[in-house]
Amino acid sequence: MINLEKLQNDQTVFGFFAQMLTYPEKLDFHPSVLAESLDSKHPAYPSVRTFWDLMHEYSMEQIEEMYVQTFDFQKKTTLYMTFHKFEDSRDRGQMLAKLKETYQLYGLDIAGSELSDYLPLMCEFVYAANWQGHEKQAAESLDLMLAVMKDGTYHLLKALEKSGSPYAHLIRGLRETFKACIQQETEAHEHD
Repeated sequence: MINLEKLQNDQTVFGFFAQMLTYPEKLDFHPSVLAESLDSKHPAYPSVRTFWDLMHEYSMEQIEEMYVQTFDFQKKTTLYMTFHKFEDSRDRGQMLAKLKETYQLYGLDIAGSELSDYLPLMCEFVYAANWQGHEKQAAESLDLMLAVMKDGTYHLLKALEKSGSPYAHLIRGLRETFKACIQQETEAHEHD
């Protein structure tokens, strides 16, 4: 189960992941972006710092090319989190509908033709959503969203590691952030 307080504390971190997982722009790699998003005590910091340092070894043109080659042309490294599990089955359609309902529950509409399982969109939602006052409803919907993200990023991480992509470190950091936001069983029992 998700720990909403920890998730709320990490909202800016999810904003950082959303920014790093969308098509890159020069300002994305300004030193202030990392400094304002994560401090060195955050569990994801070592992985994110490795990603950050590696990306600064490339030109902007190389980063753009890497992004397109990695996420737009490879099925194994897609940013659509339900694709690995369901591909284009009916079950995927049902999951996409459930995720879309979660966005709508918080008054957020998905712009354009983007699918609801697009990882940068999901991170942006966690960053922007205001679930205060709706904790019970939020726990259920955000549990589902994080479960989809966690499952999808597992496959994505394995494929990125296999190809030696710097993005593997970013996804590892995202997964470490999920882990930090999940209520541990012992923690859950303390509050009973």
